[in-house]
Amino acid sequence: MNALPVAGPDVVRRAARQLIADDRRGMAVVVALHALAAAAGLAAPALLGRIVDRVEQGGSVDTLAAATVAFAAAQLVLTRFARLAGLRFGERALARLRERFVDRVLTLPIAAVERAGTGELVTRSTGDVTTVGATVRDAAPDLLIGIVQVTFTLVAFVVLDPVLAVCAFAGLGALPVVTRWYLRRARSAYLEAGTAHAEMTESLAATTAGARTVEAYRLHEHRIGVGDGAVERMLCTGLATLRLRSVLFPVCDASYAVPVALVLLVGGLLIDAGAVGLGSVVAAALYAVQLVDPLDRILLRVEQLQAGGAALARVLGVEEVPVAEPRPALPRDDTVEAIALRFAYDATARNVLDDVTLTVAPGERLAIVGPSGAGKSTLGRLLAGLDRPSGGSVTVGGVPVADLPVDERRHRVLLVAQEQHVFLGTLRENLAVAAPDATDADLSAALDAVDARWVADLPAGLDTALGAAHTPLGPAAAQHVALARVVLADPRVVVLDEATAVLDPAAARHTERRLSAVLHGRTVIAIAHRLHTARDADRIVVLGRGRITERGTHDALVTADGTYASLWRSWQGGPGLQG
Repeated sequence: MNALPVAGPDVVRRAARQLIADDRRGMAVVVALHALAAAAGLAAPALLGRIVDRVEQGGSVDTLAAATVAFAAAQLVLTRFARLAGLRFGERALARLRERFVDRVLTLPIAAVERAGTGELVTRSTGDVTTVGATVRDAAPDLLIGIVQVTFTLVAFVVLDPVLAVCAFAGLGALPVVTRWYLRRARSAYLEAGTAHAEMTESLAATTAGARTVEAYRLHEHRIGVGDGAVERMLCTGLATLRLRSVLFPVCDASYAVPVALVLLVGGLLIDAGAVGLGSVVAAALYAVQLVDPLDRILLRVEQLQAGGAALARVLGVEEVPVAEPRPALPRDDTVEAIALRFAYDATARNVLDDVTLTVAPGERLAIVGPSGAGKSTLGRLLAGLDRPSGGSVTVGGVPVADLPVDERRHRVLLVAQEQHVFLGTLRENLAVAAPDATDADLSAALDAVDARWVADLPAGLDTALGAAHTPLGPAAAQHVALARVVLADPRVVVLDEATAVLDPAAARHTERRLSAVLHGRTVIAIAHRLHTARDADRIVVLGRGRITERGTHDALVTADGTYASLWRSWQGGPGLQG
């Protein structure tokens, strides 16, 4: 079962028609050039037939031979430009489709993206888009060429001799039958193959990303079994599509010889009866032979079209992920409030959070602490609007956070997690994600605010290209970039989930103090694993098994001698015991 929807056949057909409609002029040029090339190709068999008749009569064939060469050259030139026009049309259409896909993926709810998994999105954005690209760029123009050539050839056949044309049509009778049989089965087979490919990619990605966990818990055999199962499913679905092709292509190949044989057999009888000349039979036989290449191209591309159609259905499926309509109301202030909050990652799973009620006043610094598995990160995601609660509500200024328009939500509430992504591109481009209009002075000030001293050592400063092939950034530097983005985005509420966990304790403490100064007056909700962060907060909330078990100031909670006091004593005894 797909974690993301798959578009239906009607949606795919409409999208394909829209790709053509968006570039009507380009398509008209492609059709015109192919039609002219096909028409030029029809001249050679007719002229060769006339040459045969002229030779029989003892006449000169120089003019006919020259005309045959001229039409062949014209077909070559027209075909070349027709293919070039088709490739350009395909690339333009593919560019529009890619932009549409990326725009839609970037608006997907985070929860939907996480449920889909890495493999599903990677497969759709790479393998499926590549398959659609090959179909639009190569298969569709080639299919058009074949259809035009077959149509023109059959018309020429009828004009040449209707009886011989009927023989050719009769010889092709098996093609519609086997093609219909294939098409009825191909779409579902290719969709299953795409899903199996996504499952295998997800399995490999999960095993690779969790290699340390696999090693620590000795899950080697389990992960190998999962991978083997995914490969087995991919093999089975691949064999299913192969079986379909093993029926389609042999039947088609055998069918190509039948029209030529019938034309020659019936043509010989008609020549004996004096009904047609030898030249007409030769021309008809050449037309029958000429049908083989475009028919073969059509059937080959029809097979590729099924793979492309299935891939397009998966690409368009992301547009069917429901996105809640944002409410027009805007928050009245920056008060963050959770009321009777419940959350479970699956309808059948137990609640990760249960009956959590919490109010964070504007400008307050709140720390959320608790043992591992208490639900701290989940609460942070809910407060930032990345997930929707299973019950209760999470609001900012009286408006549900998850219902805010994306731009408004990012301005109001911003989550900074421990794991941050550095995009391929320059340092300036990575920072400008948060503030596209920021000046270089703004970018430098943001980096200075989070104490990113390593920037001074970059070879080209803000123009330094980042990434494994250029200048790789370590986890600590990547976290500095993430925190600088926070400064540039200037949100009203910041949720920090282990935002400095990858820094060493001294550097983390220093960075937090500088960031605290920059965020003065903002609401800061810090999920604190290093308890000095909690000590500096205005108020502390302690989570245990999905519920709030304690709340108050650092001094009050230490005096109460409860869970927080125990965590604090452990922290004081050794920073390695951070809860």
